[in-house]
Amino acid sequence: MVSALITLAAIAWFCQMVLGAWQIYRFNRAFDALCLKGRVGVGRSGGRFRPRVLVAIALDEQERVIDSFLMKGLTIFAKPKSLPNIQGLSKQQLQSDVIFPHDQNCQNALLLALKLKQR
Repeated sequence: MVSALITLAAIAWFCQMVLGAWQIYRFNRAFDALCLKGRVGVGRSGGRFRPRVLVAIALDEQERVIDSFLMKGLTIFAKPKSLPNIQGLSKQQLQSDVIFPHDQNCQNALLLALKLKQR
């Protein structure tokens, strides 16, 4: 009985590692695609028992959104989803409470993504 529980725990741990690596791979592919398009800002928010949110935006030289994506979820099955409703908007037009009116975590992540790091 004990060996069966240990085996089950080892299988679950291995699955967690494989699926976590798969999620990181998907994020890295989406992030690399954004980096090729322009300057990129990334913001994340959420807590241990709340869904984590990650927003990434790519801006051109005129500070307009070229492309963006959102990852939101509590599990390893969260995947990057495009945000087509903000494409073409200038940085000044991006108001987090208008874009995400009912999601405080998404609002915070967008605000953090807009604070681009200077080189």
